[in-house]
Amino acid sequence: MPDAAAFCPGCGRAMSPVERVQGKVGALPQTIAGALAYCTIIPAIVFLLVEPYSKNRFVRFHSFQCIGLWLAALVVGTALRIVDLLLSVVPLIGQLLMLLSSMVVGLGFVVIWLVLVIKALQGESFKLPLLGSFAEQQTNAN
Repeated sequence: MPDAAAFCPGCGRAMSPVERVQGKVGALPQTIAGALAYCTIIPAIVFLLVEPYSKNRFVRFHSFQCIGLWLAALVVGTALRIVDLLLSVVPLIGQLLMLLSSMVVGLGFVVIWLVLVIKALQGESFKLPLLGSFAEQQTNAN
């Protein structure tokens, strides 16, 4: 489909153009800095504290969204541990059910993480449903 298409040829919906960032912030291109924010929580915190990156909206958005994703993973992991303790009284099925659910949740977080890294490398500010709104609010706060 051409980039200049106004409507989807398959369904007829209006196409909105995707805003992509270009340029550099500090020593890094904006897209690389946004993707690096998702490599553990440490670069996200560093980008929020170091001067040229902390002023850039794109890098700030991805840093805040990364921190939100890590906090969500921590909450979900804690909830899974609590459910694991409750299901440990069921001899074999409880352990298998927890193993399966932990693998599915872990794989889900890995897929979300990969999508966010790819979207950041493409220069897009892809918003997750709840975390993206939080990240956008925090980005606009300063």
